[in-house]
Amino acid sequence: MSTASYTVTGMTCQHCVASVTEEISEIAGVIDVAVDLPTGAVTVTSDDEISPDAVRDAVHEAGYQLV
Repeated sequence: MSTASYTVTGMTCQHCVASVTEEISEIAGVIDVAVDLPTGAVTVTSDDEISPDAVRDAVHEAGYQLV
């Protein structure tokens, strides 16, 4: 199992959190996504290491930016 942390900018509400969580959850191998709205911290737990580019693309698809 692998865990990686990222920072996402632009999230302002629970709808934002849900959008980011949904998009990242669609990446193959992702087991869990935890988003902390006040800090923008996103923790992704997966079966194997996930490419940061895949996470960046998912965050972008949700309408936000990965720092």
